[in-house]
Amino acid sequence: MAELNQFCRGKRLRLITTTGGIVVVGLNRPKAKNAISKNLVKMMSEAMHDIKNNNKVRSVILCSMVPGIFCAGADLKERAKMHQNEVASFVSKARALITDLGNLPIPTIAAIDGAALGGGLEMALACDIRIASTTAKLGLVETKLAIIPGAGGTQRLPRVIGISLAKELIFAARVLDGTEAFRVGLVSHAVEQNKSGDAAYLRALELAREINSQGPIAVRMAKLAINQGMEVDLSTGLAIEEACYAQVIPTKDRLEGLAAFKEKRQPLYKGE
Repeated sequence: MAELNQFCRGKRLRLITTTGGIVVVGLNRPKAKNAISKNLVKMMSEAMHDIKNNNKVRSVILCSMVPGIFCAGADLKERAKMHQNEVASFVSKARALITDLGNLPIPTIAAIDGAALGGGLEMALACDIRIASTTAKLGLVETKLAIIPGAGGTQRLPRVIGISLAKELIFAARVLDGTEAFRVGLVSHAVEQNKSGDAAYLRALELAREINSQGPIAVRMAKLAINQGMEVDLSTGLAIEEACYAQVIPTKDRLEGLAAFKEKRQPLYKGE
């Protein structure tokens, strides 16, 4: 990540930006294996708000700054000290955070170079695209603790891999490696891990650059059309697509795309 310019640093979360409009959200709690604590939820919620309101951001990569770990799930040591009422409140805030991540208007990519368990996988499931190293471990393991996924896992996993298989994985608290996750459609790419332990991140960075070269307004509208369309019947979905298409017609970027095609050059999109 040496080529990236850091613009914000926290003890538990790092935000890094590139000149191409990519923001890297790096989890950084090495002693706790990036476990989701109250403070981490607060910091990530603030980060989601900042990203959402920054028109210069074109894509987001969610990754870990800790080798071998993506996110181990909830901070169980902190959880053990909570009263029952506190647990419900915390889970609600974590669910809201992951919902905010899923509702970002720009493409989001989870780069999974280590274990993504419980809430860690729920965060990844809220991203548009997941990339894992072949040695990564992914699973919703909450039933081992006599609880269930509480931050969207019971809803997003079936939508990604199908109802029957999602039930099996959740019921059995099964953990898959990156290769198995790719086979069942849980991740879009499974890449061989490298010596530096960041193969998934590097592939995510490559993909983000590929996405960012497209028209940014068009990409946002495509995401909106797909996300909203998948929750309704086809007829309504087509109406949503039509409404989103109408948003790109008056843009300067559309005209730039036509001009670039005519002049046989690469387009220079400005998000206008």
